[in-house]
Amino acid sequence: MRVMVVEDDAGVRDGVVAVLRAAGFAVDTAPDLPAADEALWVNSYDCVVFDRMLPSGDSLRYVGHRRAQGWQVPVLFLTARDSEADRLAGLRQGGDDYLVKPFAAAELVARVRSLCRRVRQDRPSVLRCADLELDAARHHVTRAGVVLTLTRKELLVLERLMTTVGRPVSHRELFAYGWDEMADPELNVLAQTVRGLRRKLRDPPLIHTVRGIGYAITPPR
Repeated sequence: MRVMVVEDDAGVRDGVVAVLRAAGFAVDTAPDLPAADEALWVNSYDCVVFDRMLPSGDSLRYVGHRRAQGWQVPVLFLTARDSEADRLAGLRQGGDDYLVKPFAAAELVARVRSLCRRVRQDRPSVLRCADLELDAARHHVTRAGVVLTLTRKELLVLERLMTTVGRPVSHRELFAYGWDEMADPELNVLAQTVRGLRRKLRDPPLIHTVRGIGYAITPPR
């Protein structure tokens, strides 16, 4: 799950990022609204965490404007503005949740995870390809009834592939889904992750390389 954190205070930003990455999220950051806007037009996110008062203005107005354009990514306002009027304004302008600073790390993770799940509500609760099953909510994977132990990155790559069984997913899309902007695609971590997945899934092979594009998962012939 990929999250954007928009926060101008470097100390707060680093703390939020550390908490979310420790919980397994891929996290990108922006210090102001122009930088956030550029990233949000280019990348896909499961949730965006906005500080309210930024050097470039109140993020509440930005969210309200984007909502009017049909933007639907879940938003959590993370702010020191704690009055009832502020909370209501945040929700009226398109915020999905509102968390006041200072906050408990566990509560932040729980709220972000809940918002990310909203993006995935239209997917089946369990993804299947032949005898392979993945329950993303429970992080539970089996093949032919045998439970498989996957790393977090292997699980994310497998989940993305299994949402489009039979169709290729590009290297770029897989990398964007499982890693954040701080990762270096030149390190070949995606290929290493796919190799580990193939080994754990065993034969007959399900994940296939699509030359010049990326990978696809398809049932055995």
